[in-house]
Amino acid sequence: MPDDAPPLPEFDLYSFTPYRLAVAAKRTSEELARKYRERFGISIPEWRVLVHLAHSGKVSVRDIEARVAMEKYEVSRAAKRLREANLIERKENPTDRRLVILTLTPAGRKMMAELLPLAKSHQAALEARLGDAFEQLEAGLEQLLKEPE
Repeated sequence: MPDDAPPLPEFDLYSFTPYRLAVAAKRTSEELARKYRERFGISIPEWRVLVHLAHSGKVSVRDIEARVAMEKYEVSRAAKRLREANLIERKENPTDRRLVILTLTPAGRKMMAELLPLAKSHQAALEARLGDAFEQLEAGLEQLLKEPE
């Protein structure tokens, strides 16, 4: 480092909220991912596409991108693998041929019927781990997920 470089201000990365949120999200997501990866052989992006389709029904790739904070290429790759596994199907949008509509196949619905209780159990375990702090966390997350004014 050159002698004329300014000194860095004091900064505690481990108390920096965006960093802590990212690490907590990755860890809690990975805890669930280990379970569904072992049992169903799907990845986190594939889980996100499947669970969004289970929740929303027929949706476009663009809708999934916007709602699950994934890049278009991630959604497209996950959707391709899920189609190859016969878990989702892809159809052209009749009103806009540039958009593709994704839906769960019967096999995808069957998998989600087993997978969603696993996710609910994971949620219950997180709530128990947080105890009284859970409601405060939820309230804080609601504030962070609102669009900034």
